[in-house]
Amino acid sequence: FGRHVVHDGLDLDVHRGEILGVVGGSGTGKSVLLRTITGLQTPVAGRIEVLGTDVRTADEDTRVALERRWGVMFQDGALFSSLNVRENVEVPMRAVPGLDPGLRGRLADLKVSMVGLPYLAGDKFPSELSGGMRKRAGLARALALDPELLFLDEPTAGLDPIGAADFDTLIHGLSRSLGLTVFLVTHDLDTLHATCDRIAVLAENKVLVTGTMKDMLRVDHPWVHEYFHGPRARAADASAKGPGDR
Repeated sequence: FGRHVVHDGLDLDVHRGEILGVVGGSGTGKSVLLRTITGLQTPVAGRIEVLGTDVRTADEDTRVALERRWGVMFQDGALFSSLNVRENVEVPMRAVPGLDPGLRGRLADLKVSMVGLPYLAGDKFPSELSGGMRKRAGLARALALDPELLFLDEPTAGLDPIGAADFDTLIHGLSRSLGLTVFLVTHDLDTLHATCDRIAVLAENKVLVTGTMKDMLRVDHPWVHEYFHGPRARAADASAKGPGDR
C-alpha cells in the first residue's frame, strides 16, 4: 500500500479438510491476506494457488468457476440491507444458470437452517437481527453454493462468550460434516482452542510459524510467547485441547 509493505516473502500452505486459524497483531495483514487470496486485493508480486488454479493468471471463465468453489463470510456479515435473509442467501445462487426461483428459495431456507437460524429468520431484514444472527446469515450465504473452501474473517468478533462458543461449535461441526477446508482469521484464543487444527502466526511481514496449539506454546518468539502465554491465554492442559492436539 504505497510505501507500506504488509507482506514480504509470505509462504503458507492450507491443507485440504483442515481448519486453519490465522492470527497476528494489529496491522500484520490477516484480513489483507484473506482478501488477497480471494482476489479482492491485488498483490504486487507472488503466486496464489487455490484448488490447483493459479488465481492471478487464470482466465475469466476459470476464475468464475473457482469462485463458485469457495465461500466468504466477512466480519460484519456484509449483508445487503434492502434484502431479507433468504434473499441475501440467494444472491450467489442467482449466478447459476437455469436454477428455478422456487428451488432457489428452498435451498436458501435449507442454508438458513444449517447455520442454526429459525425458519422465520429468512423473512427478516438485517436491521431486525441481532449481531450473532447477522453473522449466521452471512455464514449461510457463504455456504450457498456448497463450497469446498470457506473463508471466515473474525467470525466471533463482537459476540458474547456464550454466542462465540456456539459459533465455534457450529463452524467445527459444519467443517466436519461437509468436508470443508476453513481459512479462519481470528483474535479469539478460545476459537483457536476449540476449532482449529493448525495455527499460522503472521509477524514481521510473513508467516512466522505454523503448527498446532502445542507447537505454539513452545515458540519462544516474543510476540508469539506473549500471545499464547499472556493473561488472556488458557493454560495448556487437557481441558483446553483443540482438534489439532488430539
